[in-house]
Amino acid sequence: MLTQSQAYRDQYGFNGIYLMPVNLYGPRDDFDLETSHVIPAIVRKCVEARERGDDSITAWGTGEPTREFLYVKDAAEGILDATERYDGPEPVNLGSGMEISIRDLVELIADLTGFEGEVEWDTSKPDGQPRRRLDTARARERFDWGASTEFEEGLRETIDWYEANRERIVGSGSTPEP
Repeated sequence: MLTQSQAYRDQYGFNGIYLMPVNLYGPRDDFDLETSHVIPAIVRKCVEARERGDDSITAWGTGEPTREFLYVKDAAEGILDATERYDGPEPVNLGSGMEISIRDLVELIADLTGFEGEVEWDTSKPDGQPRRRLDTARARERFDWGASTEFEEGLRETIDWYEANRERIVGSGSTPEP
């Protein structure tokens, strides 16, 4: 799509932009343990384990890889800002600029959900790539955009949304309509 957008720009003057957001998280995420990504999966595991009084949860891998996450509202604002103020052929990364290890992420989510048990690391499961962080300088330079939601604030909003909507989504495998 990047190449197509660039070709249309060159040939027809088409103002197409190409944005690449990092891992997104936030309310209305996919909390199904079979299909979710790390943040909603750990939120669900911690909340359910806390409520059951479990002594532990299991997380995949070693916890050593690092990731960057972008709160969904920041991503939406970045897309809107780029649409209104960016007209260039170069791809633009949208990210928070904050990198965290999976181990620290799991500990933070456990703390924010009130889960006090242990985290057992299933090292038979893959870690994935060792590091994932984007250079977001172009977004700041080209259309003065940067993420504004503090990571813990975004996690709290995600956890609060999950707890308020859990009964409607657990077991359904889907996210509820508004």
